[in-house]
Amino acid sequence: MSAVLLRSVRRVGTSGTPADVLVTDGVVTTIAPAGTLAPSSPDTDVVDAGGAWLGPGLVDHHTHFDQWALVRRRVDVTGCDSAEATADLLADVARTGVADPVLIGHGYRDGLWPRPARRALLDAAAPSLPTVVISADLHAVWCSTSALAHFSRVLGRPLEAGEDGVLREQDAFDVTGALSSVPGAVLDGYVADAAEAAAARGVTRVVDLEMRFGLDRWVRRIHGGTDALRVTSGVYATELSDVIARGLRTGDVVPGTRGLLTMGPFKVITDGSLGTRTAALVDGSGSLAWAFDDLVAVTRRAVDAGLVPAIHAIGDRANTLALDVFEAVGARGTIEHAQLLVDADVERFARLGVAASVQPEHAMDDRDIADRHWAGDTDRAFAFASLVRAGAEVLLGSDAPVAPLDPWVSLAAAVGRDRDGREPWHPAERMSALAAWRGSTDGRVGVSVGDVADLVLTEADPLAASSAALRSMRLLGTAIAGRWTHLDL
Repeated sequence: MSAVLLRSVRRVGTSGTPADVLVTDGVVTTIAPAGTLAPSSPDTDVVDAGGAWLGPGLVDHHTHFDQWALVRRRVDVTGCDSAEATADLLADVARTGVADPVLIGHGYRDGLWPRPARRALLDAAAPSLPTVVISADLHAVWCSTSALAHFSRVLGRPLEAGEDGVLREQDAFDVTGALSSVPGAVLDGYVADAAEAAAARGVTRVVDLEMRFGLDRWVRRIHGGTDALRVTSGVYATELSDVIARGLRTGDVVPGTRGLLTMGPFKVITDGSLGTRTAALVDGSGSLAWAFDDLVAVTRRAVDAGLVPAIHAIGDRANTLALDVFEAVGARGTIEHAQLLVDADVERFARLGVAASVQPEHAMDDRDIADRHWAGDTDRAFAFASLVRAGAEVLLGSDAPVAPLDPWVSLAAAVGRDRDGREPWHPAERMSALAAWRGSTDGRVGVSVGDVADLVLTEADPLAASSAALRSMRLLGTAIAGRWTHLDL
């Protein structure tokens, strides 16, 4: 039997009166006034929390975990405000020497650049090295001439781009996938480091929507000792047949992983993104990846096999399409992103039992891009509060590496819709602290007897913190089933 005694904690969602909490074999078994509980055995791990706030562990409902692990080792260009500045930064890196066969930057946002990307800039930045820059939203890859040739060979088909050198949507995804093909042991090490960093920010579970089916990689990683997170691993249409053949259903716990790994949803992408200007809008702009009948057919096939759909939709036209698909199939699931909605669709989320899986920090990253490219419509963009008022379930995540895998960043953006000292953007769509917290904890508010002890210890009460305080929240501890994955007391 394993036991942990937390002394003098204040439970989130209560008045804050200190209590002692006993965890036995991964479950909260006793809660009593502070100072009244004794260790249940000589081996009990006693932690004096000193009045820290105890809450349920946090969940990131949308990540691309391999990409996040890799991006942490690529050239960060998010601070560059032009194509020229991006190329100059990469040129500086190239001059210092690059050991890898491709120079990779990540995080460009060209929606506000004064001049468009140009292939010649990257050709000049690193003349002897294939150079690519992945957009912040992952829907575009800016390539040098040698990079286009290199990845045409790798993929076995010609990649064509104009003078800008930009590949979009599926071509971009294919190049990003090729860039992810690093040796398994190397990538596993990167992932282990990223998992520990997530645990240090209070994360106990992630939904991994990596485009390559990741279940078997996660089995290998867990067997190799990567145990800082619970993982729910999704699948895309390209590998749907294999998952169905294996009899995997959403929610299945994978044997031999100590309960850490679960089969996730069926993910399908309907449109592009705001940053790449490929989101499908009611004005006819953007692009749809699926015809309605085809999307219904593949979604029904997944649902019939026991998989819950998670449908990517950014633009208002794409969101209407996604809701129409859920209605036609008669299934529940999630719409991932739900960034721009027509008014009539807001209540449909609740009526159809479809959850909005949103990434609040995207609103902060893209507010100026939205004001330019969705001018006049941003009052219905990132409509978090409207969805909550309509009775829809709203789940929070990061879409890492699009935004940092840090739930406190997501919480801050959800409740404040502000950052960097700027005024809140469309403050009417701010979520309440309680709604945002529930969206980050699988609906839990506090810690009760009988709960699985996936826990987080924080210095301050997350339900009373300002958006600025949430962004800088000090984490004191994170536990999965009572096992510490991070402790800093």
